[in-house]
Amino acid sequence: MRAVFGLVSLLVVLAIVGLLAKKQLSAVKSAPTLPTGVAEMPAGFSSAPAGATVQQQSQHMQQQFKDNLEKSLQQPRPMPEDKKADE
Repeated sequence: MRAVFGLVSLLVVLAIVGLLAKKQLSAVKSAPTLPTGVAEMPAGFSSAPAGATVQQQSQHMQQQFKDNLEKSLQQPRPMPEDKKADE
């Protein structure tokens, strides 16, 4: 009896997961897509030159990331003010 209950429970859970997966996949297929070339770039990044190969685009993005990282590391950190304890 216990094995039958376990098997039935497993089948019910499998059916629920299957229905949720089907619903999610149908929602993904019907989602609107952006036209080619309209993908948004993160702030601080510019697009690679027109006609660049994938390798050139990748190198351009890596260089921009390194430049932005170096720029942010050069900025001084705000120092916390010393709180003097009342004695």
